[in-house]
Amino acid sequence: MRSNSNEVKRPSESFVIGVAAVVFLIIGYQTALFVHNAAVLKIAADRDSPDTVLVYVERPSEELPSESRHVVSRSHQDVVTAGVVVKTEKITPKRTPVAEAVRKSAPRRKVESFRFDPNTVSSEDLMRLGFSAKQAESIVNYRNKGGHFRRKSDFARSFVVADSIFRRLEPYIEIPLVDLNLADSAAFDALPGIGGWFARKIIEHRQALGGYTCTEQLMDIYRFDREKFDALKDLVTVSEPYVYPIWELPADSLRRHPYIKSYETARSIALFRESTSRDGWTLENLTSAGIITQEQYDRLSRCTSVSH
Repeated sequence: MRSNSNEVKRPSESFVIGVAAVVFLIIGYQTALFVHNAAVLKIAADRDSPDTVLVYVERPSEELPSESRHVVSRSHQDVVTAGVVVKTEKITPKRTPVAEAVRKSAPRRKVESFRFDPNTVSSEDLMRLGFSAKQAESIVNYRNKGGHFRRKSDFARSFVVADSIFRRLEPYIEIPLVDLNLADSAAFDALPGIGGWFARKIIEHRQALGGYTCTEQLMDIYRFDREKFDALKDLVTVSEPYVYPIWELPADSLRRHPYIKSYETARSIALFRESTSRDGWTLENLTSAGIITQEQYDRLSRCTSVSH
């Protein structure tokens, strides 16, 4: 009997096995390629915005063993305060030669450098600056919880800011200074070593002066010594110094100024103005006439506290 000419010839078993093998090879290759690319991207991401760890070690300085001073990373800081050593270190994990080779050869993702305030910059702009989404979120969360970067060095010590990124961004960091004539008590309270009591005193002294003419006037405040001033002098400013109108105010107003105080002195200044030509209205002449003391002269004449 003749076979049916329309019958489809079935592929051989060896052919089916061969096709299946090719399919598995393709799937395996694609999987390996995906894993490889993912690994390269991860290594490159760690290179561009590496994760670091900030370590604090606090011990009495005399008990601090020598081995604890081993510097694990290139960035560290030792601060000795009241016999206690506070040490910060950024620890970068060791990498294999293969990982280092990938880090050097992998193309870098595009990052930007522009001026920013770390206390207000958005997470989107942080990513433009080179931070990962997770790192940007960490910086924003730190601020939302009350954290504040007073100085550039504070931003550098953040555990998500790598040394390489900070070196690139340092010239672009702009943290506004606290203006003694414009800031509120909350801004003063946030300064190191101030707190609520001194914040109130700074505002009270501003009101008594009529306005600050220089930052050194903070040391007029009771218990506000040189050490406290030096700890924050780089964080404050007087953008528009107040000019005290000593030659215009009546005696009742002059006596309320903290550098004059007594009504007798204020009245003498007013009489001096009335009996002296305008060319003679100088602090030197007030001192020569015995109306103000040398200490009062020094205080009234420092910075731009007196108009002429």
